[in-house]
Amino acid sequence: PLALGLYTVNAVYGDTITMPCRLEVPDGLMFGKWKYEMPNGSPVFIAFRSSTKKNVQYDDVPDYKDRLSLSENYTLSIKNARISDEKRFVCMLVTEDDVSEEPTIVKVFKQPSQPEILHQADFLETDKLQMLGECIARDSYPEGNVTWYKNGRVLQPVEEVVVINLQKIVDKSTGLFTMTSSLQYMPTKEDANAKFSCIVTYYGPSGQKTIQSEPVVFDVHYPTEKVTIQVLSQSSTIKEGDNITLKCSGNGNPPPQEFLFYIPGEAEGIRSSDTYIMTDVRRNATGEYKCSLTDKSMMDSTTITVHYLDLQLTPSGEVTKQIGEALPVSCTISSSRNATVFWIKDNTRMQTSPSFSSLQYQDAGNYICETTLQEVEGLKKRKTLKLIVEGKPQIRMTKKTNTNKMSKTIVCHVEGFPKPAVQWTVTGSGSIINKAKETKYVNGKFSSKIVIAPEENVTLTCIAENQLERTVTSLNVSAISIPEYDEPEDRNDDNSEKVNDQAKLIVGIVVGLLLAALVAGVVYWLYVKKSKTASKHVDKDLGNIEENKKLEENNHKSET
Repeated sequence: PLALGLYTVNAVYGDTITMPCRLEVPDGLMFGKWKYEMPNGSPVFIAFRSSTKKNVQYDDVPDYKDRLSLSENYTLSIKNARISDEKRFVCMLVTEDDVSEEPTIVKVFKQPSQPEILHQADFLETDKLQMLGECIARDSYPEGNVTWYKNGRVLQPVEEVVVINLQKIVDKSTGLFTMTSSLQYMPTKEDANAKFSCIVTYYGPSGQKTIQSEPVVFDVHYPTEKVTIQVLSQSSTIKEGDNITLKCSGNGNPPPQEFLFYIPGEAEGIRSSDTYIMTDVRRNATGEYKCSLTDKSMMDSTTITVHYLDLQLTPSGEVTKQIGEALPVSCTISSSRNATVFWIKDNTRMQTSPSFSSLQYQDAGNYICETTLQEVEGLKKRKTLKLIVEGKPQIRMTKKTNTNKMSKTIVCHVEGFPKPAVQWTVTGSGSIINKAKETKYVNGKFSSKIVIAPEENVTLTCIAENQLERTVTSLNVSAISIPEYDEPEDRNDDNSEKVNDQAKLIVGIVVGLLLAALVAGVVYWLYVKKSKTASKHVDKDLGNIEENKKLEENNHKSET
């Protein structure tokens, strides 16, 4: 490298400076010497080497004591380069006839430390010019320059917005520079999370270089411009009994810590922190809620709907009614939205709502009216009706000769609730028959069955008794030698009702007319024959005409 046409050596601060003597060694060389020139031009000799004796001598120069080394080819080395080594050095080769000189310029460079942003502001306030910090880069040579950046872009000075002041201080003992650049800055709200940094530009042996500081983010304070109210809830809908937390927030930094909450029914705002909690809310909490800053300068509102669901079942609880009675049942719903209602009887969902114009035993059971608001999680109500249908014992007896002709089956069909207890007796002896078999008691009905093989005509009595009444019915049964016309057993023992009430009414009327016609015919026949047949329950258990005729003949024989 050349400086002003002279050979230049660039050295790094603290390293070794190496300066070759750029003269060709002449014939008859006596010795070589190095000197440097003072600012006033006067020379200072520092090293000597004889060409004949091969010895080296160093002059007593304090700045270069123990730092110099002169090689055989007259190359001068200086250890631990300093800023003060920036001089004009001269190599001299001397013969008897001539002195040759060749100057060398030494330049020393020192890279500065990584710049740091010190004395940082605790926070920045919008619309206010304030000291952001100082960028300091130490121990540079030659002096460097400092540039400020925001988000990677250069900050240019702007009056009353960006003010930059650069100071350079030199250490007299070392000759090194320290650069300090202060930045005054007026931030805006958009500077929140902005990254500020500084870069020092300096010169090294190979040219211009830069070092960047670590970026710094400042807390930017700005006033609240908007207030927002929120409803914090575990679900999207609110129902009676829930807790409601209202949260009010402002978009300033730092955010406001206190607010005024306006609750429906309250004339004045309630001062609170950023949250306001209501517990176990009721339907009257439905309405508009507001919050504002404590100076009432800004406000926001929201509407809350507290969903509710009421269910009224009439009647409810345990209800006891008599068979055949009417029972109106109503399930009334009151809700904040359309509710779904359904009925359950004995754990089975019903297709229609229950309605009882004439209660039957099969109507008894546990009824549940249940309703839900499908859009509101967890809002469900139910009430229960336990219906008990009571009835006095009703008895109907049937008889038939079994296919083996060796026995007869007598069945006592019983209805009633509570379940009647059944006993059998034989007229005359009055003894109780304990070998009866009972069918399953379902919907207030069951049957008691006995099988007998009478050697003579007998009268069987069926007694059914519960808490309401004791009912007795008798049936004449001929001796086994006299076959009975088969009477069909009640096919409804399984209590499956396959016809509706209207059909039952029609069948009852028809059966009643037939029975009336039969009774009229029997009375007329008895009147003609002047029979003396006695029976306690002739209207129920009279049998067919042939059986009564045979019984009358047997009675005549007994009298004779």
